[in-house]
Amino acid sequence: MAISDESHYLWLAGAYARGALGQPALDDAAAVAAAEAAAVRLHRFKRTAGLPRVRRVIGALRGLGAASLVDLGTGRGAFLWPVLDELPELAVVAVDVLPHRVVDLERVRRGGVDRLAAVRADARALPLADGAADVVTALEVLEHLHDPAPAAAEALRVARAAVVATVPSHEDDNPEHVQLFDAARLEALFVAAGARRARAEHVLGHIVCVATP
Repeated sequence: MAISDESHYLWLAGAYARGALGQPALDDAAAVAAAEAAAVRLHRFKRTAGLPRVRRVIGALRGLGAASLVDLGTGRGAFLWPVLDELPELAVVAVDVLPHRVVDLERVRRGGVDRLAAVRADARALPLADGAADVVTALEVLEHLHDPAPAAAEALRVARAAVVATVPSHEDDNPEHVQLFDAARLEALFVAAGARRARAEHVLGHIVCVATP
């Protein structure tokens, strides 16, 4: 698929391309063209802002007035790219345990998105101070953990205002999904981890929970 601003986050794809190619002077279109010529894959920057769960998360971040965010388990950026695109004043620390994901995120930062930082860490033991960010997100992360309680506790420790978490609401064929939550169980996870309040709602095949430290 051709990379265009209608189908992709062109400015983020351009930043990644500049960072990957080490050519900081290129504009977005030229950087994308050069990256495609060099067989650099840019499909991860396909627009996802229309997904209902993404809309709900962005709405929660706006409602909370977040100026800083720690995103746990950023992965390929399905949530991160629309968040960066729609909240241009938001500073984000993206956390992932996989080295190649952190390399990809660092390329975006080097390519010009200086409000993005990348950290390699386990969500269950974050190298971040208490209250390091206004909001912590754990978006389609908890279902991957055999014991999600430490990650929930760490998210609450690092968040000043709220933790926003999403999980699938039904079984699927992803072998990496080792937990299945309903709304009550997801709320209970955060309350047991120390949340003052947790409220979950269903959003088209997923559950979105906002927990207050």
